[in-house]
Amino acid sequence: MKYSIVRHGSSRAFPGNGGAFVASASDKADVVVYLGAFHAPGSHAIDAARRAIVLELDIECLGVHTGEEAGEEGSNVIGFARYRNGNDTPSDLVELVRQPQTSEAAVDAARDVFEAAGLRVVVCADQAGRIIDRLVRPKYNAALRFLDEGLAAAKDMDLTCRLGLGYPDGPVERVERGDLARHHEITQSLFEVFGSPGFAPARRAVVANQRKRQQVLQAQRKSQREED
Repeated sequence: MKYSIVRHGSSRAFPGNGGAFVASASDKADVVVYLGAFHAPGSHAIDAARRAIVLELDIECLGVHTGEEAGEEGSNVIGFARYRNGNDTPSDLVELVRQPQTSEAAVDAARDVFEAAGLRVVVCADQAGRIIDRLVRPKYNAALRFLDEGLAAAKDMDLTCRLGLGYPDGPVERVERGDLARHHEITQSLFEVFGSPGFAPARRAVVANQRKRQQVLQAQRKSQREED
């Protein structure tokens, strides 16, 4: 399956030069893949003649880019996100995001593009958090709250999950490695949509987000002083 690539800033799915996936792209193809952490609404070209237009998503829904029409939305535009914990190497799992009336031909074409690159593909509806974040973020929040409540030390909870459940790493070490401020951003967006207590950012994530905002503000003030 031939595909072309349009870049809009850095990509979390294919960081750096994008590796073999970017190198294998064609100048012209029936499938266009837009890479970038966030595309401004309307930044992708609407072209019904293409088999699929595939947009990289961050935490936003596909509807941000396509608009929604009382549950009748859908076209040849597909969203995708490649699971990645913080700055870890991106995993081989790609979540394809479809809408109620999305073209089956577009879904099949997008699936073929990623599977040909050696990636594993799942298809989900256009819901906040898709599949992975809706599953794992409440678990991370629970572990952080257990830590605050003194239920167990972080290393003991992580060890229990590795030895007892066979996880490659524990929830606390994983969410900290993935950046607690990033965890706050994701869980806050999920909480705003669903309102479920499990999605409410844990205290440690709130603190991390506040520290990050302070650091950004301090850097901006320093830059301003140097310019003055």
